[in-house]
Amino acid sequence: MGALSHLRVLDLSRVLAGPWAGQILADLGADVIKVERPGNGDDTRAWGPPFLKDARGENTTEAAYYLSANRNKQSVTIDFTRPEGQRLVRELAAKSDILIENFKVGGLAAYGLDYESLKAINPQLIYCSITGFGQTGPYAKRAGYDFMIQGLGGLMSLTGRPEGDDGAGPVKVGVALTDILTGLYSTAAILAALAHRDHAGGGQHIDMALLDVQVACLANQAMNYLTTGNAPKRLGNAHPNIVPYQDFPTADGDFILTVGNDGQFRKFAEVAGQPQWADDPRFATNKLRVANRAVLIPLIRQATVFKTTAEWVTQLERAGVPCGPINDLAQVFADPQVQARGLAMELPHVLAGSVPQVASPIRLSETPVEYRNAPPLLGEHTLEVLQRVLGLDEAAVKVFREAGVL
Repeated sequence: MGALSHLRVLDLSRVLAGPWAGQILADLGADVIKVERPGNGDDTRAWGPPFLKDARGENTTEAAYYLSANRNKQSVTIDFTRPEGQRLVRELAAKSDILIENFKVGGLAAYGLDYESLKAINPQLIYCSITGFGQTGPYAKRAGYDFMIQGLGGLMSLTGRPEGDDGAGPVKVGVALTDILTGLYSTAAILAALAHRDHAGGGQHIDMALLDVQVACLANQAMNYLTTGNAPKRLGNAHPNIVPYQDFPTADGDFILTVGNDGQFRKFAEVAGQPQWADDPRFATNKLRVANRAVLIPLIRQATVFKTTAEWVTQLERAGVPCGPINDLAQVFADPQVQARGLAMELPHVLAGSVPQVASPIRLSETPVEYRNAPPLLGEHTLEVLQRVLGLDEAAVKVFREAGVL
């Protein structure tokens, strides 16, 4: 039994932040019912190529993007723009512990599916709303997307080559990181609300905003600004507070050097054949190295080009200096540590025989993550869920289908 196998989640969200939270809860054992629009479903079902391929090598209907965030869920298609569909969703919400949605502020009120309406029929419901800007403030009514929030929320001002370098300018992170982080924060908030419900009773409304999460996750860079009044600038792969902590060229490519303290710097200098660096009054402490990075970094770059990446990694690991290669995804999934941790896996899939998945990073000793089913086809579980949860028979479901509600 999963840690959350006693809970039911009604997932009205689509794209990434909400589905990511729903998948985490599902991996932990929750019964997650994904409600989708008949005929179309989650927007990401069409966000391809690439699409999952069947045994003949032909594209299926399932986009890789959708497959990344919907494992262990059951798909039910309900048109809740219609009164009959609204009634079905309300009945599902009455029998659920958690609801996740990412409609625009006030968007579900027109259908009687907002928090206050559902609280009236299920006071224990934990209702998590995910929007771009939250339920309040001058931007509350605006749509918000990850890329836009990375820019507005400051992340892109910190990401990219330094001004004056070739290719300088703002760069987004290579995955929709703000969505992912919002999904993670939403999961934490949901679990906190569950703990409160278990202790004091009663559900609550959770107001999650992509912008709030993005600003919160500026972390040390936000504090660098707030404590000095100076906005940090793009440094490429360099670190604003630690030196050397970036990529360096090698004889056959590049590697990453992450020196976290003065002792590690001394060990690195010895491996590099430059032990005098550790006692140089310009480089002896991290504070000095940060102040004199413009002098030190070129010296290191001149030294690192004389060994291959493998040589640097082997020798520095032996000396206890953190470092590593810069892998593409083929190299990532071929890495022995990644393989030993089982991070690539497959689940049976009705269209393709099997579907690849990236395993959950959560490792619980007593209630481990469960992999029960692949990301569902659109509406794959409509009949089963309506029978199991609402007690409808096949005849009643058929009537709804014929009326276009399902």
